[in-house]
Amino acid sequence: MKLLEGKTAIITGASRGIGKGIAETFARHGANVAFTFSSSVESAKALEDELNALGVKAKGYQSDAADFNQAHAFVDAVLAEFGTVDILINNAGITKDNLLMRMPEEDFDKVIDVNLKSVFNMTKAVQKTMLKNRAGSIINMSSVVGVKGNAGQANYAASKAGAIGFTKSVALELGSRNIRCNAIAPGFIETEMTAKLNEDVVQGWRDSIPLKRGGTPEDVANACLFLASDLSAYISGQVLNVDGGMLT
Repeated sequence: MKLLEGKTAIITGASRGIGKGIAETFARHGANVAFTFSSSVESAKALEDELNALGVKAKGYQSDAADFNQAHAFVDAVLAEFGTVDILINNAGITKDNLLMRMPEEDFDKVIDVNLKSVFNMTKAVQKTMLKNRAGSIINMSSVVGVKGNAGQANYAASKAGAIGFTKSVALELGSRNIRCNAIAPGFIETEMTAKLNEDVVQGWRDSIPLKRGGTPEDVANACLFLASDLSAYISGQVLNVDGGMLT
């Protein structure tokens, strides 16, 4: 059973990691996928080809969701190409970790722009279409760090906590038009980025998690699939922790 048959989804930051996993899962469930990428043209083209081979329509756009005008131009291009937008996944994100005493102002500003301002930009850009359709599901990628904080990540934690507050406010504002807004808070997810880390450090993280393993992009994608589909038709304004029990 394809849960997203005939739906069109926008996914920001989808050329690798969690975003790529979401795009693949959505396409397998029948969704047409428009995604953004920042610089990795080759991997974006490979993903586009992979998704189209699954029998859906897919297209990658080089666009910066943190730029208000680019976000709106991107959504206009998607509407021209795909006709509508049913699902928005705000996944684009970066880290610039440092202790507060050593954190330059530009590293704080950049993380807030990419991780939080982009959520505002993209949600504002798709809002009109979803209001007209009287339907839509918006999913914002937060983090366990946005729920509990983390030393050395004040900028990242602030951006991800901000995404939760934004999610709950949008759920209240748009609920009467049948538009749902939820957040996902992933824990330790193993991607290309974590593969570069010291194996002993990674194993230590795994051992500290109740399920004794890191999550996969597919674990997060399946949570997105649930929140994007009609299976969650009466769920809005919630934060779903996908963390192996880390915050239990």
